[in-house]
Amino acid sequence: MSSDPILDAFGNRLRLRVSGLLANHDGILLVKHLFPGDRKLLYAPPGGGMNYGESTHEALKREFFEETGLEIKVNDLQFVYEFLQEPLHAVELFFNVTEPKNELKKGTDPELSTGTQIIEEVRWLSWKELTLLNPIHLHGCLRGVGSWDDLRRVSGYLAGS
Repeated sequence: MSSDPILDAFGNRLRLRVSGLLANHDGILLVKHLFPGDRKLLYAPPGGGMNYGESTHEALKREFFEETGLEIKVNDLQFVYEFLQEPLHAVELFFNVTEPKNELKKGTDPELSTGTQIIEEVRWLSWKELTLLNPIHLHGCLRGVGSWDDLRRVSGYLAGS
């Protein structure tokens, strides 16, 4: 085991992830992650790893609820994003989601222990707020996105590092 809980949990293996795009003309729901060690920030749509035997829709509903407390309806697949920066490698399926129920709250990542949680905040960001963030702190799929129309144009396969 290393001193990095992220590498211990997710490093040196391919990880299949699902994420939900809950957005409208006013903004987008994002999870702010604060990573231990380098204290790096990352704003990303809610989501996480799939379990064996779990459908993509089941996994996304579970992950969305774990991180945000919201129950959602999963709609169409919008794009696929592949992240490869050794020792991390993830293929992420991004779905549009709607109809949130329950109250928004900061959740947890069950794959990480209490002392190593990385979810700092969960909240709606306006498109203006999103464009004011340093792009290095944004999930790669959100770089260059400044409006709901921009987000809706993102499609196909995207590669990032």
